[in-house]
Amino acid sequence: MSKTIIVSNRLPISLRHRNGRFEFKPSAGGLATGLGSIYKSGDNIWIGWPGNTVEDPEQRAEIILELNDLKMSPVFLTKKDVEQFYEGFSNETLWPAFHYFTQYMVYNPDHWDAYVRVNQKFCDAILKKAGLNDTIWVHDYQLLLLPQMLREALPEATIAFFQHIPFPSYEILRMIPWRKELLEGVIGADLIGFHTFDDVRHFLSAVDRITGFYSESGYIQSENRIINVDSFPMGIDYDKFANQAISKRTQNIVKKFRKQVGDQKLIITIDRLDYSKGIPKRIQAFHQLLKEKKELHGNVSMIMIVVPSRDKVQSYKELKEEIDLLVGRINSEYSTLNWVPVHYFYRSFPFEELSAFYSMSDIALVTPLRDGMNLVCKEFVASKTDQTGVLILSEMAGASKELQDAILVNPNDQRAIIDAIYQALTMKPEEQNQRIASMQASLKRYDVFQWVKVFMDRLDHVKNKQAELNSKDVDAKVISEIQTKFKSAKKPILFLDYDGTLTGFKSNPQDAVPDNELKSLIKGLSEKSQVVIISGRDKDTLGRWFHGQKIDMIAEHGVWVKMNGSNEDWKLYADADDSWKEDIRTAMEYYVLRTPGAFIEEKHHSLVWHYRKVESGLGDLRMRELFSHIKYMARGYNLQVLEGNMVLEIKRPDINKGRAATALMKGNEYDFILAIGDDWTDEDTFKAMPKNAYSIRVGYAYTQANYNIKSVSQVRNLLTKMIQ
Repeated sequence: MSKTIIVSNRLPISLRHRNGRFEFKPSAGGLATGLGSIYKSGDNIWIGWPGNTVEDPEQRAEIILELNDLKMSPVFLTKKDVEQFYEGFSNETLWPAFHYFTQYMVYNPDHWDAYVRVNQKFCDAILKKAGLNDTIWVHDYQLLLLPQMLREALPEATIAFFQHIPFPSYEILRMIPWRKELLEGVIGADLIGFHTFDDVRHFLSAVDRITGFYSESGYIQSENRIINVDSFPMGIDYDKFANQAISKRTQNIVKKFRKQVGDQKLIITIDRLDYSKGIPKRIQAFHQLLKEKKELHGNVSMIMIVVPSRDKVQSYKELKEEIDLLVGRINSEYSTLNWVPVHYFYRSFPFEELSAFYSMSDIALVTPLRDGMNLVCKEFVASKTDQTGVLILSEMAGASKELQDAILVNPNDQRAIIDAIYQALTMKPEEQNQRIASMQASLKRYDVFQWVKVFMDRLDHVKNKQAELNSKDVDAKVISEIQTKFKSAKKPILFLDYDGTLTGFKSNPQDAVPDNELKSLIKGLSEKSQVVIISGRDKDTLGRWFHGQKIDMIAEHGVWVKMNGSNEDWKLYADADDSWKEDIRTAMEYYVLRTPGAFIEEKHHSLVWHYRKVESGLGDLRMRELFSHIKYMARGYNLQVLEGNMVLEIKRPDINKGRAATALMKGNEYDFILAIGDDWTDEDTFKAMPKNAYSIRVGYAYTQANYNIKSVSQVRNLLTKMIQ
């Protein structure tokens, strides 16, 4: 039976050393709650670090046995691992980079080495538990290299990855020296998830610019499979928070707390100590509000809970000191014997007391400077069972994309926060009710259990799409069949595209000259069959590159033909009116002037706008603009506008490779036909082939061809085997 393996840096427990032995305390986090339904069933298991360093072999063995009963398996880290991998690279390089705090980024090669080493430790631990058909779901930024490590060891495994913090723009990511390795690590997964579409967009842009892998509609085309990247905003256990809020235990705590603070408006803020949370700016905004609105004195207080985190790190220590100073200043300035503006707690609270804070508060002030999702705001909304209360939420939190009925603010805009607090304090109950009810309906519908289900369903969908493509893979059996039929054929013919099929793409198209290996291969094939190079290249280039070869050539997608390497001139297959070129060329030249690196190639019956040398992203943008500009002009001239690999080509629709291939085969009876190509222009060739032909598309894309093959090198390998 196949199983599911959950992998995260931390297990959903805390390991504590007390009285000479270790104790386990379960985690109440949202991820542990959501994934509980998975890892606790069947043979499934959760693998991760138990949160403490354990050096003694006997203690390790004892922990392994105890965790096994809890459906968990530990990855033990040394003190050095924790310092360099977790506190070092994960939290001093990736965390600040991914939250846009570049001033805190550290580039330490020793930390990077530790990051690689610990990711490999996780991989080794997983391989001891994983079977060939298991599903492995990796979580978060500490394990970015793990998916590819697993892929190399288990090529057929189902691997998913989810990132719980933001993913930065390319401009930030490019600052990290090991950016390419990090991206290549993640795309070892089959499905890659983020909380928001912005994160998806940033990730795909970075993959395109740094690794060169092409993506379309959320699918990355790698050499041997497609990878889906999508957004899956994480929910909470809605019923858990709603039911706790109305429980007798919570309501008793509410009464006790209310008695202590009196009848005043309460603002709740709950954060882990971190510079990404915007805590000082929030205190400063509240301070300014009290300066401006004297009538609020004695009538509104802020309950501020800051959960300790990494307070031995210098930047966090300084943040804690700043918060202490700001709270001290506001309280010393405005406190009275029966009123304290800020009730500040630097500790965590039990769930029942947190629920009471949510339930009794009138306003939740959630203003992180950058946050992947932020579940505090969702927990507050779920806890407002009387449907009163107001949520003030940062636009920079992933949750803002869902909770549109909150008062959304820019956390860097003090004036906006001040106005939002005052708006919330004076909001009528009817409006509060409408806003909260709307947000509650959304949170109920897409809770944490639905998040897990949607993600796992999507993973199944991706694997099914991969299976469809793999079923058409040119494997050893197909190669053997092609070899056998080719060798026994009396009259074979091969239609071979050039760029992207027989040779790779070059920044300068004229540099893609056939190498000696390719020339020798074409010569060998031409001695055993009729070989047709069928390309979008111009006739002069093809003629020069394959001079002396006994082959047929079709140039410019079917405009020109030259038979059997003869010395005769090229023959025109198709003739047409070219009067359209001047108008289209003028439009294209305008975009060349605006796009450094772009250029126009003129062929007999087409114009091609190249942008392979253009800065990644800009080329796609300009190509889209050009496409929109000329599509109506093209329609008036009865022209076709086609996207290729870093090109946009305008030509007559009745001129294509399929038509040329059909004309060349007319009157002949071939007993073996093979067509290989890599892009949309070759689809016309595949459509034109008879049913008994072998048609092969290079790369993993949906196609009219019978088969897919991974790369140019595998095309050459296939052709070489045919003549051995």
